[in-house]
Amino acid sequence: MFKSLFNWKVLLNLVVAIGVFVGLVWLTFRWLEYHTNHGQEIPVPNIVNKSVQEAIKILDDTGLDYEVDSPQYNPKFRPFQVLQVYPTPGSRVKDGRAIILKVNPRTWARVEVPDVINKYSGLAFQRLEQVGLKVGDTIYEPSIQKDAVLRILFKGNEVKPKTKLARFSVVDVVIGSGPMRNISIPNVVGLTVKEAKALIARNMFEIGIVDHEDGGKDESDVIYYQDPASGDVRDQGMQIDLWASKKTLAELSAKIAELNSVYRMKVDTGLPPVQYQEIPAHQEPNYDAPPPPPAPRRDEQRPQTQPMKTDVTKTTTAKPTVSVTENNKPKTTTSNQGSSSGNTPAKTATQKPAEKPKAKKVVVE
Repeated sequence: MFKSLFNWKVLLNLVVAIGVFVGLVWLTFRWLEYHTNHGQEIPVPNIVNKSVQEAIKILDDTGLDYEVDSPQYNPKFRPFQVLQVYPTPGSRVKDGRAIILKVNPRTWARVEVPDVINKYSGLAFQRLEQVGLKVGDTIYEPSIQKDAVLRILFKGNEVKPKTKLARFSVVDVVIGSGPMRNISIPNVVGLTVKEAKALIARNMFEIGIVDHEDGGKDESDVIYYQDPASGDVRDQGMQIDLWASKKTLAELSAKIAELNSVYRMKVDTGLPPVQYQEIPAHQEPNYDAPPPPPAPRRDEQRPQTQPMKTDVTKTTTAKPTVSVTENNKPKTTTSNQGSSSGNTPAKTATQKPAEKPKAKKVVVE
């Protein structure tokens, strides 16, 4: 076995195999040096702060490739100014090496306008700020959609959702201020259903029931009746019911009269107007302590005696008595006194009351 290993033929084959292997390795490295331009290096030129057009021209003359990257706009530098180069200037690279240029873009990156139409204004403002758009003027416009975003304007022109604008662009927002009050109803009688719907929508009213006489839905039918009637005042957003037909208004006179009896109620103006009286405001009770009663005066402390009215008999004294009769003539009477003794009783004068006195008697003593 060992003799066979040291045979000259085996040794010759081994040497030939080693030579072939070494030759293949040498050829491979030579091919790599030729293909990769080994030993042929080019210094990277200093193109920082130059415009991108100038930097590209210099790299083309040097034999280097380039890649332009615009990561973020910086307002401190000029648009299309080269801010950074990789590899750094002065580095040696091979011919054909791609140089990465970081260039300041012309403006901010473009962003899409979010879909905030018919959304609440507070939520719409948040969405616009999140994507990088600023809200400028807020314009209010009459609409039944109160506090809802109707349109978005950029430099006076309406922009649709998903339109791309530069980041931090200023947009104006049109918001609905709510329906207007007491607006006159438009006249749509004689128009087609399609024309009537367009006119009602322009006046910011809603389409109610559309009654086609033939039961179809042909928008070429002519409106022959509407409720509310034209000229009536309603708030925007109210519904307007329509009646349409293919016939003429003259042919539908009976139908119109029937609808008038239902929807056009006559008001009796001969009745007196209703008067409303204002109810006085309720006064709250006073819970304060009542004041003490005043002290009685001296003359009020004495009991008042009322004269007794007697109609039968009166005792007369020596003083004269004046009586007023029906003829208003005074009559004087004097009592008789005894001259000899003071114990003699005085005479009494009796007076019978009349059954039906014509006047009251006043006695003055």
